[in-house]
Amino acid sequence: MNWKIPLFDLDIGEEEKNAVLDVLSNGWLTMGRRTAEFESLFREKTGARHAYAVASGTAALHLACSTAGFKKGDEVICPGLTFVATAHAIRYTGARAVFTESRGSTDLNIDPGDIEQKISERTKGVLILHYAGFPCDMAEITTVCKRHGLVLIEDCAHSLFSSYRGEKMCGRYGLCGCFSFFSNKNMTTGEGGMIITDDDDAAESIRLMRSHGMTSLTMDRHEGRAVGYDVVTPGYNYRIDEMRAALGMAQLRKLDERLARRREVYTYYRSRLKNLPVELPFEAQLQRRDTVGIHIFPVLLPRGCKRDQVMAQLRSRGVQTSIHYPPVHFFKEFKNEATRLPVTEDLVERELTLPFYPSLTEKEIDYVVECVAGALKS
Repeated sequence: MNWKIPLFDLDIGEEEKNAVLDVLSNGWLTMGRRTAEFESLFREKTGARHAYAVASGTAALHLACSTAGFKKGDEVICPGLTFVATAHAIRYTGARAVFTESRGSTDLNIDPGDIEQKISERTKGVLILHYAGFPCDMAEITTVCKRHGLVLIEDCAHSLFSSYRGEKMCGRYGLCGCFSFFSNKNMTTGEGGMIITDDDDAAESIRLMRSHGMTSLTMDRHEGRAVGYDVVTPGYNYRIDEMRAALGMAQLRKLDERLARRREVYTYYRSRLKNLPVELPFEAQLQRRDTVGIHIFPVLLPRGCKRDQVMAQLRSRGVQTSIHYPPVHFFKEFKNEATRLPVTEDLVERELTLPFYPSLTEKEIDYVVECVAGALKS
């Protein structure tokens, strides 16, 4: 469909095109020097001790859960309001995902109080998502994890360069932080991701598992740093390629400017929506002075409002919307982990994601708000 206002928009310029063409001209396409440069730049930007580029955000999550030692019989707490990859990564290890409530309409992130309520003798870790880019309450969550000796992993697919209270970056509070560079993210490599850690042992585990448990890589042997290799642990083919690494570097260099623009768009959007009968979450994070790399723009419709009809009317006027997300515990795949999360279920019934990207103009935002107002009236 030819949308007048799409949900998101790619920002690919000459820098990205030239970066990829340069890789193709160079002739080395598998994980090599540009991947190492990409990882180095990511470490510099986040302050992390280690960073490893991988094939996807899901691969990053799987490596983090494997590195944490989750296994069959374990339980790992995660939000019910998240993308399914968060829960899948737990299940890949044989562990069971225990779904947990969101705080409520003012904060769609995981509820630290419910985390503590869900802890059992089998609980080994907590995997959180910083929803829409707004940081979870890391003071409370890290306290709970330390009190119970639980491994903390952060799903930062939404929260690239977000920081809690304007201090440490999201992804650096737990054992690992996992990022996605899927095409709708704040920076993209098409497919791809990154995993960061400040733990040296975890870093070595990730390095080996990323590429079949091999002690050296093709580039190491090509450049004479190694002659052969051993395989010392189970591993996966979660490598990224040089084209995506080059594309990621070009995107990363622009990211500060893009995130600043996202905050401007978000502020104007909120000012235009505040007189409509919708709820705008995350006021607490704004008051807390978190630095937010805002990813999506969620609003909560009034209770009793028929969301599918609102979406249909917006679609008829060329405005694309979405839902983030259907609750994971409702999916057939997770029927054995079925539970009731009344707060999350209420939020998900009312959540609507509006178009949001740096190049949105005030005129386009005004049009979206006008369309939302018209749909709610009818």
